[in-house]
Formats: sequence, structure tokens, C-alpha cells
Amino acid sequence: MLRRRALFAAPLVAGTAAQAQERPFPDGPVRIVSPYAPGGGTDVTSRLIAPVLSEFLGQPVLVENRGGAGGALGAAEVARSAPDGRTLLVDALGHVVNPHLLRDLAFDYSAFVPVTQITQLAQVLVTHPRTLANDLAGLVALIRSRPGQLSFGSSGNATGSHLASVLFLREAGLDIQHIPYRGGSAAMQDVLADNVLFSFPTVNSATSLVQDGRLKALAVASANRVTALPNVPTFVEAGFPSVVVDEWNGMFAPPGTPRHIVDRLHAGVRHALGTSAVARRFAAIGAITVGSDPDRFAAFVRERRDVYGRLVREANITID
Repeated sequence: MLRRRALFAAPLVAGTAAQAQERPFPDGPVRIVSPYAPGGGTDVTSRLIAPVLSEFLGQPVLVENRGGAGGALGAAEVARSAPDGRTLLVDALGHVVNPHLLRDLAFDYSAFVPVTQITQLAQVLVTHPRTLANDLAGLVALIRSRPGQLSFGSSGNATGSHLASVLFLREAGLDIQHIPYRGGSAAMQDVLADNVLFSFPTVNSATSLVQDGRLKALAVASANRVTALPNVPTFVEAGFPSVVVDEWNGMFAPPGTPRHIVDRLHAGVRHALGTSAVARRFAAIGAITVGSDPDRFAAFVRERRDVYGRLVREANITID
């Protein structure tokens, strides 16, 4: 699946750009709202594409962080904005999980206009090098030998790392305590200190620590192995076919944004992803660039919203 997406993102964008240029794009600065804290994956993605998108559109593209409520505060701000292409949202997994967790939202996540999926990031189960398990079978045996006594860390309730953990633990039938942290880096620090048994960071956060021998990677939660950690098997290979949870970043426009503006933005992002400098930066952090067209991205968002809605209900996941 990852290879197909990568191949899909590869073609040149000249034709799409030409079509989108047939109608003018509004003049004035473009604002990308990143609804999470500075320095996170969504913020990094936004800031990598912004300069090239600015050149493509011929006007300034600025990135603003509006964190809070699991991404809902920033999303609400974009939902209230004029549908003219000058205020955009770059969101992540929370975009399809939040509708199932947050009540009394003043906006509808499904009303956003999908522009393109920008990146995909595999998540990887990591543990301390001293852990007496060198593969998933060993980890399962270890947890089963001490039911309810061990703990794992996540970047917070209902985050990608938590959802991946839930899928793994449910499929394996394991009893282990969940410790939610305020972000992935805090969870990672306790894995490094051997205070929790494992966590599920994204591959860009874990790769250098694994390569340095400070963490041990047991499996990646993606459909295929990742190039950054080629010797680490997938959960599918290890006998856990349901554990496929990739973090991703995508661009959305406010409800009602005209198609010609959406197409122009899509062409600009595809152009940015196709430049060698941006491609190298994303490759260095282990991100797979996608650049899907608006219709395909819309289908992806609908499918992911349904999948995680079922998981949230079945596992009784809450935001608290």
C-alpha cells in the first residue's frame, strides 16, 4: 500500500497546474494553521512545504500554530474562515478521530474540503534494549507472564500511538496498563529510562535512537517495511494483520472552497513535494510523500474516519 501511494505521488504536476491556473487564485497572504504544538510532525510538515508553495502561488505563505483540544481549536478557526484559499488547515490523525471523541463541537469536521494528503509516517513499537524480548512473540510472552503488572506509554489518549497499542493489545489478548503522556517525546523519555515497557512513536522520532542502540524496534505498524528501518518487520509479518496505523498529514480548506482553488493548492503542494530539497528533507525524517488528488484524499479521510470510529466505540476510548 505504501509503495502504491509513493508511486501515485511521483508523476509530474504540470498538467494539474495548468488546469488550476485557468482561473485566478486570490491575491494576498496565505495562512496555514497547524493545530498542534510547534516542533511536532504537523508543524514540521507545514513549514517544509510553505516556502515552495509560496513561490508557486506568488504570494506569502505563513504557518501559525493554534494548538489545543487535540487539534480542534485550530480546526475550528479554519472552519470559520472565508472559503477563498487564504486560510488552510494542515491536520493529522486527530482530524478523523476527534469527531468520535469530542462533543458539542461548533463545527463539522466532515465539512472541510480535502486538498491533498501530504505525508505518511509509519509508527514503530520500541522498547528498551534491556527488555528480555527481541521480537513481538517474546514481548507477548513477557506481558503474559506478568498480567496487569507492566505498563506502556503513549503520546496521549486517542492519539496514533495509543490507537496502535490498542489494536496490538486487543489482537494479542494482553493485560497491561496504559500511561498517557502529554506528547510523544515524554513517552519516549520513559521508554529510554526503562520506566515503561514500550511505546509507539512515529518512525522519524525513533530511527536515530534505534540506530544508536538506545532503543530496540520490534515491529512497524504499516503495511510494508519502511526504508529507514529495513530490518524491522511489520506487525502483519509477525502475525497481527489488524495493526496497521499510519500517522499522516494532509491539507484541508474551509467548507465551501471552490474546486478551482482546491486544484490550485493541490498543484502547489505536489510541486513542493516534487522539489529535490523538500523531498530530501522528508526522506531524512522517514516520511513518505503522497500528494494525492482531492478526490482520492477525500475517500481516504472518509475511510479512516469510519475505521477509527469503530475502534473508538469497540475499545471504549475516551479523550480523558
